[in-house]
Amino acid sequence: MTHYHFIGIGGAGLSPIARVLLERGHQVSGSDLIMSPTAQELSEIGVNISTGHNATNITGADVVIRSSAIPDTNVEVVAGLAAGIPVIKRVDFLAELTSGKKVIAVAGTHGKTTTTAMIAWCMSQMGLDPSFVIGGISKNLGSNAHAGSGIYFVIEADEYDSMFLGLAPDVLVVTVVEHDHPDYYPTPESYFIAFIKLTNLIKSGGMLIADCDHPGVARMLKAAQGDYRKITYGTGDSADYMVSNVHHHAGCGVSFNFKPSVKSGSAMDVTDIALPIPGNHNAQNAAAALAVIYQLGLPIEKAKAALEKYAGTRRRYDVQGIVNGITVVDDYAHHPTEIRATLSAARCQYPDRQIWVVWQPHTYSRTRELINDFKSAFSDCDHVIVTEIYASREKKQEYSSKEVVKLMHHPDARQIAELEDVSAYLIDHLKPGNVLLVLSAGDADQISRDVIAALGAREENKQ
Repeated sequence: MTHYHFIGIGGAGLSPIARVLLERGHQVSGSDLIMSPTAQELSEIGVNISTGHNATNITGADVVIRSSAIPDTNVEVVAGLAAGIPVIKRVDFLAELTSGKKVIAVAGTHGKTTTTAMIAWCMSQMGLDPSFVIGGISKNLGSNAHAGSGIYFVIEADEYDSMFLGLAPDVLVVTVVEHDHPDYYPTPESYFIAFIKLTNLIKSGGMLIADCDHPGVARMLKAAQGDYRKITYGTGDSADYMVSNVHHHAGCGVSFNFKPSVKSGSAMDVTDIALPIPGNHNAQNAAAALAVIYQLGLPIEKAKAALEKYAGTRRRYDVQGIVNGITVVDDYAHHPTEIRATLSAARCQYPDRQIWVVWQPHTYSRTRELINDFKSAFSDCDHVIVTEIYASREKKQEYSSKEVVKLMHHPDARQIAELEDVSAYLIDHLKPGNVLLVLSAGDADQISRDVIAALGAREENKQ
């Protein structure tokens, strides 16, 4: 048994790895600045978690794994190195984590959490007991990670800090390649090159399964070279697996057909796949999962049945509640393309209702770099409230979301900097029948909780 200690254990990157190691019988400890809900869940299953960073927290550890957000000067990093304990990042540990498994890695600027969860859920429903690491809590699986007894390891391949370059996948899925994380990848080309490096790591005889509808992915497919098969999915005739007959259902989800192209010679045709979650992008995510299942020779009809029960992941179009006829939804969207996709899904689901959006910009670098896309990303909603920028791993800057709102192409966009003030404004202005979407990869999801609580209390006082 090895004692692993995680610095920044509550984050989406480290928490699932900690869970897998605990399930494998190792001793696991960790620390973080706050006891987040994810950290609390780990604590409840036996992980010793310290709030705050202290050199004594690493006592007894054999290996220290640190989040990308943890600097070299962190007291636990310094203490570990001084004691001769290996102090590593995720990228350095993934080979050991996935050793002995058939690795299915899901990468892409958008859609990787949902696609990873879909594949893991399909395999679980087939009784394959896969290991998995997901960047969010799967509602179906009840977790973001599991150490399975089966041969497959399904893992979300995060590009930030080049984490995904620690993988050697048997199957690599790429959903979208579009510039993001400008604090780490300063140019679109540097971001693109990271994905090319990832394709170079696919094992000999493996597969690259990619969405050829997206220009960045199409370019990647042309540039990628290796001893593996390239398989595509998408809505065009050139795709190996075609998504067609996409229909949106008001108040519900999306349905579509999935079949091989004529050139493949396959007679397989899966029709009327009815996802409970909305949006074109989720039909594409499901198509990626189906392509993986079919290519691995697994029963496609069982995958269809599993997808039709797919409930989503937390903070990905996550309905928090309906109070006084007002529907409140959390979503992790923090990139212009993700925002457009989420709002399009909401408009398809609620075609005749007023849609309010709260957007918490995430990091100064992303907001500055992608401002021309952000300013026109909100056309599918009626009202937009922009909070102050969530600094995340960056230092506070003078640049404000006020500058963003001034440039936005929307008839009703306003800045309300503080989260508490946003909640108060919404409580005063939301009306029965309205839909509220809170778009945040930071801490603005507290707005959803505050609004639901206040609206609920108002209803009780009326009775």
